Amino acid sequence: MLFCGELGISPSHPLIMNGLRLTTSRLELVAGTIALAKAEINDMPALARMLDVPLPTHWPPPLNDEHSQKFFLDSLLNAAPSHAGWYLWYCLLREPRALLGGAGFKGPPANGLVEIGYSMLEEHQRNGYCTEAVHAQIGWAFEHPEVNMVIAHTLPGLAPSIRVMEKCGLVFAGNGPLEDGMQTVRYELPREKFQQLRP
Repeated sequence: MLFCGELGISPSHPLIMNGLRLTTSRLELVAGTIALAKAEINDMPALARMLDVPLPTHWPPPLNDEHSQKFFLDSLLNAAPSHAGWYLWYCLLREPRALLGGAGFKGPPANGLVEIGYSMLEEHQRNGYCTEAVHAQIGWAFEHPEVNMVIAHTLPGLAPSIRVMEKCGLVFAGNGPLEDGMQTVRYELPREKFQQLRP
C-alpha cells in the first residue's frame, strides 16, 4: 500500500486536495473531498475528469442513492480537517483506468470504533476489487491509534457482501441495527486480530 507522498504526488494536486490516496496492486483509492462529492451529485462528467477516468455508463453503484450521496457531502461540509479520509473513498482501477465504485467509513472513530461500507458497480463485481479495497482501508484505519475495532453491517441475505467481510478478517458478531425496517447483521475485526492476520 502506498500513500500519495510515496508516489511523488503533491497533496495540493487538485485531485487529492486532502492529500489522501491509497494504491494496491490493482487499485487506486481516492478520499472524497467536497469538490468530488458535489461533482458526483451534480456533474458526473466533471467527477470523471477530476478522477481521470472514463465516464461510467451508469452511477451510483448498488445500495447507494441520492440519500447516501447527500449524507457524504453533508458530512464533508461539516467535517473538521482532521476527519479527512473517514468518509467515502472512490475506488479506481489503475489499468485500464475505470471508476469501479466506492468504499469508506461512516465517520471518524468514536469510542474506538469505525464502521466501513462498500459497493462496486455490478459490471466490476466478482473480480476481488471490493476485497482489495476494503483490506487496504482497514489497514489505513488501524494506522490510527484511536481505532480499536472496525465494524460493518449488511443484510443477512447479501452473501457477496458477507464474503468480502470474511475475506478481510471480520467475523460475525450478531444482529446489527434495523435499516429501512430490515434487520442487519454485524461483523467485527478487533485490532488484536488484525495484527495476527498481518504477514
